[in-house]
Amino acid sequence: MSNHLDPDVGSRVSGYADSNYGRFILSARNNHFVSDARISQGGPGEAASAGEFLLAALVSCGLGLVHASARDSGDPRPDVTLTAEFLRNPEDPTSFASLTLTYAFKGTDRIAAQRYVEHFTSKCPIYNTLKRGGPVEVRIETA
Repeated sequence: MSNHLDPDVGSRVSGYADSNYGRFILSARNNHFVSDARISQGGPGEAASAGEFLLAALVSCGLGLVHASARDSGDPRPDVTLTAEFLRNPEDPTSFASLTLTYAFKGTDRIAAQRYVEHFTSKCPIYNTLKRGGPVEVRIETA
């Protein structure tokens, strides 16, 4: 198995548990991250959790594809933030009750913002895989 996958084809992240119960060291290419189990699961709860890394992946994909759409359209780089949050399903903690993405654009008209976000929702494999599994809401705010 080679060390690196072509990012246009796939990705690989590996990890191991360190000497602290519930603490994990993750590696993606030459980048390393610490992840903790939640306190409710007996982990330290200090570093980002698996769920937060999932949200971070959505935010990264969401911002990257918005920028790509603007660049491909010959538009200036949009001033945009993206916030992602989930709520666990209280009746089934193995699933999410909701997953919400909120784009906040500054200085971008609503039509362009909508076009950029549609590019994201049509291209991001992380978003589309999650959307197939449950409710995902995408909000757009412009100022």
